[in-house]
Amino acid sequence: MSNKLNIVLTALLVACGLSTVNAQYQQRHLFVDLERAHAQAKQLDTEWAQLQLDQSTLGKHARIEEIARRELSMTQLTPNRTQYLTEGDK
Repeated sequence: MSNKLNIVLTALLVACGLSTVNAQYQQRHLFVDLERAHAQAKQLDTEWAQLQLDQSTLGKHARIEEIARRELSMTQLTPNRTQYLTEGDK
C-alpha cells in the first residue's frame, strides 16, 4: 500500500513540477509579447506626434497662400475683381 502511495505522490509531484515549468514558460512568452506591444505603442506615439507636427506645418495659411501664388499663379481677391451675380440678370 505504501508503495502505491509513493508512486501516486511521485506522479503528482512530477505533474506539479511540469505544470510550474509550463506556467513559467507561458509567463515569459506573455511578458515578451507585452514588451513588444509597449515598444510598438511607443513607436506609434512617436509617429503620431510627427504626423501632427507635419499637419500643423503643412496646414499653415501662409504656406498655403505661398503655394497658391507660386504654383497656381493665384492672386488675392480684391473688390475690383469681384463679380456679383443677381437672380434677375441674364
